[in-house]
Amino acid sequence: MGFTRPICAVSDALLITVGVSGVGALVQDHPAAMTALRWAGAAYLAAYGVRSLWKARRPQVLDPLEGGGAGRRTVVATTLALTYLNPHVYLDTVLMLGSLANQHGDARWWFAAGAVAGSVLWFTTLGFGARAASRVMSRPATWRVLDLGIGVVMIALGVRLLPG
Repeated sequence: MGFTRPICAVSDALLITVGVSGVGALVQDHPAAMTALRWAGAAYLAAYGVRSLWKARRPQVLDPLEGGGAGRRTVVATTLALTYLNPHVYLDTVLMLGSLANQHGDARWWFAAGAVAGSVLWFTTLGFGARAASRVMSRPATWRVLDLGIGVVMIALGVRLLPG
């Protein structure tokens, strides 16, 4: 659905701004917060992975022309959950990108502007790519492979987060 691109781009811009503002450094100074975030994120990723593996048993297709797809609320809620409950977004966007930006001193906001522009370009390209892939994505076999891949990757990321 076309309205997820702006949600993702705006969320990424917000998280980049938070990281460049120095919140990443603040979080790094509180290891208990990082530990809690890591465990919560690992649990979320593992649960999402198991859910994807379960869905692969009976794949469905994504056909926006049939009224049986997920409603707007469900898509928005899922997009927000995958964005803000994903621990990697905090590690990569807030901590890592914030740390990189802050190495540029006063020019860090130019770095942030470039990162935001890159993010907007990325999500726009994904949106057009999704439209181009819609014929392939209407096949149950494609969704079985996709759900299996997502399940394995999510569980692996969750397990990888645990050791710290």
